[in-house]
Amino acid sequence: MPQLHFPYIQVPGDATLYGPDVFFNALKKSDFATFNPSVLGLGDVAGTGRYIQTMTAFFDLEGFTDFCSQLDSHLVIPEFLSRYLKWLFLQLANEFKEGSDGTTVRLWGSLPFYAKFLGDGILFMWNTDLCRGFSGTVNIAQSLLSITDLYRTSFLPEIRRAVSKPPCRLRCGIALGQVISIGGDADYVGSCINLAARLQKLASLSFAISRRGFDLSAAPAQPGSLSSFLLLKRTTIRSIGDNELVYIRRDEFEAMTPAEQLLFKEP
Repeated sequence: MPQLHFPYIQVPGDATLYGPDVFFNALKKSDFATFNPSVLGLGDVAGTGRYIQTMTAFFDLEGFTDFCSQLDSHLVIPEFLSRYLKWLFLQLANEFKEGSDGTTVRLWGSLPFYAKFLGDGILFMWNTDLCRGFSGTVNIAQSLLSITDLYRTSFLPEIRRAVSKPPCRLRCGIALGQVISIGGDADYVGSCINLAARLQKLASLSFAISRRGFDLSAAPAQPGSLSSFLLLKRTTIRSIGDNELVYIRRDEFEAMTPAEQLLFKEP
């Protein structure tokens, strides 16, 4: 949503009601009337929506709130976000680039059809009809897992040369599901968006995938494959359900305390 700028003027209040020297912000009636749902940039939300089968991923920076609370944070937040966003989109582009020839870039599957910045989080959505089957969807998930690792091993050591106390981890939650467009594809709503957002902050994990529609047993199991890194567990997801099946990182589960492991039951 764009920032809202209103041309305020100062006008005196009714002295009989408020006393002398009381002033109010004021707008011309034409400017006041512009405060309506159109400022959201969603177009005609009453129009017919378009359904899309998607893979939704929600990236979030762990520790971003503490990072923003440091001394003179206005001097470091813009630089961090600029470098982080450039790095993230470059990594995504590289993950999906199979090669190039002349003026053409060949892709593994497809790039996200939608991206939305949400402060310290970024929402990405892929059209699964363009993923060339379930194996293509698995490849996207594996690429996103790789990016969370690269944040820690590649981006974090570099950004520490520029800013203090950068967010320590990049977390990612993934869910398949149907979304519906609103305002002529200006935005999207769907339960999978909320689920992906919940998954990225599940316990002390940095990566989780909803099992709904995502059956890794149907994907080839081999060294280095996505299934070799993940475990299937049953757990509670706030506002979603008490017995949700999720894939989580094997190494992160094994590093949990016994008390935290109890939150993740066998399927």
